[in-house]
Amino acid sequence: MPAKEYPFYLKSTVIMFGLILLVYIFYQLADVFVPVAYSLFIAILLNPVCNWLEKKKVPKAIAISITLLLASIAIAGLFYFLSTQIIQFGDSLPVLKQKFATISASAQSWVATTFGYPVQKQNLLIKEAMNNSQSLLGSTLGSVLGIFGLVFIIPVYVFLVLYYKTLLLNFFYEVFSEENSKRVADVLQETKAAVQSYIIGLLIEMIIVAALNSLALILLGVKYGILIGVIGAILNLVPYLGGIIAIALPVLMATVTKDGYSTQLGVIGAYLVIQFIDNNILVPNIVSSKVQINALMSIIVVFLGNMLWGLSGMFLSIPFLAVLKIIFDRIDGLKPWGKLLGDTVPTRHKGDIWKRRKKVILPVK
Repeated sequence: MPAKEYPFYLKSTVIMFGLILLVYIFYQLADVFVPVAYSLFIAILLNPVCNWLEKKKVPKAIAISITLLLASIAIAGLFYFLSTQIIQFGDSLPVLKQKFATISASAQSWVATTFGYPVQKQNLLIKEAMNNSQSLLGSTLGSVLGIFGLVFIIPVYVFLVLYYKTLLLNFFYEVFSEENSKRVADVLQETKAAVQSYIIGLLIEMIIVAALNSLALILLGVKYGILIGVIGAILNLVPYLGGIIAIALPVLMATVTKDGYSTQLGVIGAYLVIQFIDNNILVPNIVSSKVQINALMSIIVVFLGNMLWGLSGMFLSIPFLAVLKIIFDRIDGLKPWGKLLGDTVPTRHKGDIWKRRKKVILPVK
């Protein structure tokens, strides 16, 4: 007996309600799903090191512990380097604050003289803007503090995921029918390769961009060039939006610490060159994996990730979308969605092809 075919509007409505329910669950249980998501990606990244140690006859628990210890040492070294730079920045903060106040007063006087907008009204406008931004600042700080809170739970999750990885993989094989085992194996293998390639590529890109940023800022004489260059490289991990903030930071520092505008123009020019190198050389040759996501979908999913999980959602959105594309490409009914996410642009759309065929089929009157 053939299966009953439901109308399109009914199926689309059910799917839409299902997606809304799924997003609502992810939003409400963010405190649970965010550390689990981070842990899964980190476990996939560290899995080759753990496997190598196990092949050397190291017991599984000890191999996982050594792997986590090495990762922790690398992260602690990065934070130690940044903390020393931040301490130096803090020592000169009063001078920078005084210089910034002088520049702000000059800018307000220029606005009052040029546009006839009184300084009192400018101060009132700035005060209102500061009050309105308190909630945004609070949410941002909440996201940052949440990330620091994850530091204590993520290593536990990563350890358990690596320890029970065989159990988890067998679950995926057994939950689907045996005839789909090859397809499940391909999806899992490509997912692992895509996540590893993406994260390792991002780390290499971040190191190169940090070196280029710091070198450019030091040559231009911008104070705390290494700190701002490294922060800019970290912000660059947030697609499209982070690059804008990364340029604004050294421009602001140059404005506060230097006279004139030549340094600011030099910073903008240097960062534009670095962004060109990053987008046209580093990303295609280093970050690129087997899965390519087009820019439109990347921007949309970054904004959606921010709305769903805040700062964590912005970082997790791109690798999560890459995993979805792998799954879509392997399921016949979802292949159009996989093409929509990809960066392969057809030379002609199917409407033109259909019109050409129609002209051939229709008799000429």
